Formats: sequence, C-alpha cells, structure tokens
Amino acid sequence: MYFNQKNNFYHGIMFHHFHDGKKHLKGQGSITKDEFYKILNFIGIKNILNADIFFEKSKNNKLKDNEVCITFDDSVKCQIDIALPVLEDLKIKSFFFVYTSIFEGKPDYLELFRYFRTNYFENINEFYEEFYDILDEDLNNFFLKNQQIIQAKKIRFPFYSFDDIKFRLVRDFFLTKSQYENKMFLLIKNKKFNYKDILKRLFFEKKDLVNLDKLGHLVGLHSHSHPTKLEKLSYEDQKNEYRKNLDIISKILDKSKSKIKFMSHPCGSYNSNTLSILKELGIQLGFKQIMTLEKEKGMTKINNSPLEIARQDHSEIYKKIKL
Repeated sequence: MYFNQKNNFYHGIMFHHFHDGKKHLKGQGSITKDEFYKILNFIGIKNILNADIFFEKSKNNKLKDNEVCITFDDSVKCQIDIALPVLEDLKIKSFFFVYTSIFEGKPDYLELFRYFRTNYFENINEFYEEFYDILDEDLNNFFLKNQQIIQAKKIRFPFYSFDDIKFRLVRDFFLTKSQYENKMFLLIKNKKFNYKDILKRLFFEKKDLVNLDKLGHLVGLHSHSHPTKLEKLSYEDQKNEYRKNLDIISKILDKSKSKIKFMSHPCGSYNSNTLSILKELGIQLGFKQIMTLEKEKGMTKINNSPLEIARQDHSEIYKKIKL
C-alpha cells in the first residue's frame, strides 16, 4: 500500500529518466516502461488526479490527503518515447515541466554529463574516482566543513548516496559552473565520447510540447537554462530565467502566457525572491523536490504554499514495491 503516516498528504510524484535498452540506455535512477506501470498501479490509479484536476482542486483548496499527480522534469526525450504511451494507455494526464534553452540550441550540459557518467563507466563509483583524479584537489577539508550539510541532504534526499551528495556539493559549491564543465569535457575527451550526436536525441523537440498540449497534458515552467542553484542568482537573473521560460513555452504552444500557471523548481532550488517572481508572472502552482518540511526556508508545513507542493521521487516508491 502506497499511502502511510509519512506521505498521507496530497503531493506530486516526480519522474525524470526512463530506459528501453535501445534508443534510451539505462542510467542511474532510470526505469523501464514495465516499472513505470508497476509504480502507477502501486500508488493506485484511483488516487492519481489528472494534472488539470489537481490544479483546479489546488486553486480551490479542495485537494484530499490521498490525492497525487504525476510530474516530469527536465525536457528529456525518453519521457516522450517511453512514459507518454503508458500515460495515454492509462488515461492519465500529467505535468511536464520543461526548461527552454534547448529550443535555442543551448542545452544545459547537466543531462549530457549524466548520460556520460552512467554509460561510459563501469559504475558510478568509477566515474567519481576518475572525476576526482582529473580534478586533482584535496577535498578533505571541504567535506569536513560541510559535514552537517551532507548529513542534512541525506535526510532530505534519501535516494542519493553519500557519494552522490558529495559530488553534487563539489559541482555546485566548490567549483564554478565553467570549472566543472571544463573538467567534464576533459573526461569526455579522454573517453573519446562524441557527445554532439547524443545531444540531438536527448531532449524534447518543439513538436513534442505541441503534442503534449494537444493530448491534454499540462506543460509548465522549469527555468530557461536550468541552473542547479537558481536561488543563488540575483532577483533580476531569476526573473529573466522564468520570464524567458514563459515566453518561449507560450510561443511554441501558441497560447497566452496567462494560460501557463504551473511550474517546478529546478533541482529544488528557490528562495523568497523566486516565489515573488513566480507570483508576478501569474504562476499559481509550483512543486518542490522533496517530501519534508524545510524550517530553514521558513516553512510551517510540508505543503507550505501553493508554490511549494511536495513531491515524492519515484525511486522511493519503487523501493517499497521491491521489498
């Protein structure tokens, strides 16, 4: 049974990556079509609201504790090829939160690097070893200084290992974005990985957004360039991220910006400035990345506001199925 004392409140279910062993290879955290079916059936189809109904009930404060919706982040093509046919088969309409620099031919390399580290190494630990070798920095003091943060993140994101968390801290805080990308491209060069071919089949195309909208799924915001620490950006830079995101999506879908009222926070990163900007843009429903209350953000409840709705990562659900 999916609902229990720890999740008996309305929330979203968060999905990212899928694999079929053909066009889309298995990666860290990815699931198959059959596993997707199992997760949805374990939650209970009767408990899953269509995205438009979830949105309307949220606006009217009528969501019940055992009601959830399905959400997808990051504009990755495997969602269209593998997850969408399942949704259509089960007649479930979902939220798809997309970042839009991909439609300008400027994808964030986060997804490319994920593909690389999960397909060009024997396992994730081998990648971490080679990454730290090429980084060639003594990180002991950095990890020691951030020990409390590491422990706190493990509680917030139980689906990440401690090594996953440490790597993300190095990526997001120890290194600048350009430093991180330079090190990754050095590794890519060493592995003779022709990444330009892969980029073409990793992400949504404009026609995918149009089709999702036509089928009744809701397409929402996820920032323009997908910064991993959006909350560190200035007010103006954050506003530009979401304003451009909204402009491009509305143009592709040929609909008024006022019709797009939903979003998810990239990497769960936001602050009070973000929430103010989203309200100014007319966004009425937003999803975070976790299922816990964050007191450091001033939260008084888990679903702290309509722009801070909790989400359960699919991997935590699949663990329960396999027990």
